Order: sequence, then C-alpha cells, then structure tokens
Amino acid sequence: MAQVNTARLRASNRQAGRKIGGTAAIFIFLTLLGLFMLMPIYLTVIMSIKPVEELFIFPPKMYAIRPTLDNFREMFSVLHQNRVPFSRYVFNSLFVTVTVTAAQCVFSSMAAFVLAKCRFPGSRVINGIIVISLLYQSNVIYIMQYIVMAKLHMIDTYAALIFPAIASPMGLFLMRQSIGQVPDSMIEAAKVDGAGLFRICWQIVMPNQKPALMTLIIFAFQAAWNIQAGSVVFQEQYKTLPTVVSQAASAGLARAGVAMAAAVFMLVPPIVIFMLAQRQVIETMAHSGIKE
Repeated sequence: MAQVNTARLRASNRQAGRKIGGTAAIFIFLTLLGLFMLMPIYLTVIMSIKPVEELFIFPPKMYAIRPTLDNFREMFSVLHQNRVPFSRYVFNSLFVTVTVTAAQCVFSSMAAFVLAKCRFPGSRVINGIIVISLLYQSNVIYIMQYIVMAKLHMIDTYAALIFPAIASPMGLFLMRQSIGQVPDSMIEAAKVDGAGLFRICWQIVMPNQKPALMTLIIFAFQAAWNIQAGSVVFQEQYKTLPTVVSQAASAGLARAGVAMAAAVFMLVPPIVIFMLAQRQVIETMAHSGIKE
C-alpha cells in the first residue's frame, strides 16, 4: 500500500513540475513578446528627447546621452507659426475623433443588431459582403469616394473627414459577432412583452454588449485620431493635428527630432483610451456575449 501511495505521489510531483515548467515558459515568452512590442514606443520616446546631433550617431544609441525637451518646444513653435493657432488643430482632431467614434458605435450597433437578429431576404448576402469587405483597404475606393464627396460639395469641410470614416466593416463585423451570441429567447420574451425592435436593441441587447462596445471605441478612436486630411481638406482652419504634424515633419532631416516629438504627442490619446478600456477588451476576448 505504501509503495502504491509513493508511486502516486511521485507521479503527482512530476505532473506538478510539468505544470510549473510550462507556466514559467509561457511567462518568459509573453514577457519577451511584450518587450518586443514596447520597443518601438521606447525608441520613439528616446528619439524625441535626443538633440539633433545625436539622431545621426552611428551605430545608434539606445539611450539619450544629453536628454533635452527642445524637440517638443520646437514642435509647438513650428505649429504656432501657421496662420491658424495650435488650439484650432487640436479642436479639429478632437471634434472629428469624438464624432466618428460616437457615430461608428451607434450605426455599427444598430446595423449589427438587424443583421444578427432579424431575418429578411438578402441578409446572408449582406453578411457575406461585410466579410469580403474586411479584405480591402479604404485606398481601393479612394478615387470613387473623392468623386462622390466632390459632387456633394463636401471637400474642404468636416464632412469630408467624418462621413467616410463612419462606415467601418470591422466595427460592424465585431458587433454582429457579439450580438449574435445573445439568446433568441431573450429577444422573443421582449417581443411578447410588447417591446419594439428599437427598444430591444438599446434597452435589452446593448447593455449586455459593453465589452464589445469598448473594444469598438478603441479601434474607432485610434483610426479617427490618425485621420489625415491633406487630400480632401485644403483650408488651414479645417486641417487635423496629424496632417499639420506630418507637414512639419516633412521639412527635412533638420526636423527629424520634431517628427519624433510629434509622434510621441500623437501616441498619448490612444494609449490613454486603451488603458481605460483594456479590462473590457480582455473580457471581450475571454467570454463575449451571453450564453443560454
């Protein structure tokens, strides 16, 4: 009996050792992967605080020998030299970003609810078109998009920045997949109680889609914040911050430090939004939707 217990104990110890070894290997792998993904952000920050003469040292240094904030001061100085004050560019970017993000959440949620929970002729075809559209970049339809905006007199307005960005196949696909996991019995019970489709969508389904909505907000905010208006907006008072920053950074090697400082400045809002919503993103990946 004692020999049997000893054998079981040894087997249990070997199994526990394998589990600990596997966990340690996964931890090391994820740590190295995280450091690898943080490296571009680290290099961007380091390059932004390097003096101009240190940017061209070979071999390049992974740290700043004489850190300085002159690149940030020069960035604000260059942007203030334009005909429009710097605050106007910030307002344009915030206005476009907030509007696009809110509109994407509203329209993607309503369209996803209809495609996921309503049966009508052609619904499968539309769902297939959405999946296929994920394969294409917006550059494919850029010329047609520009012609339509020109015909509608949207060039040189906020509408040229907002309306094309509202339609997001990825956002619609994400919300449709999440809403598709909502039990049909819940919707049928709401219909029996006399609720209409609009009420079911916003008062029953959407409150249970918070993780998916937060994920959509992150994607929409990041895409809208980086919108460059150089090809559809030519008046200075309608340009966004990324457009002006890219124009300032394209002045040559002398503005390389300014470009890095601008990149750090543009990184801050998306990172803040992601840090605020990362818990909901993890929850979305872990267990999206509701199970019966």
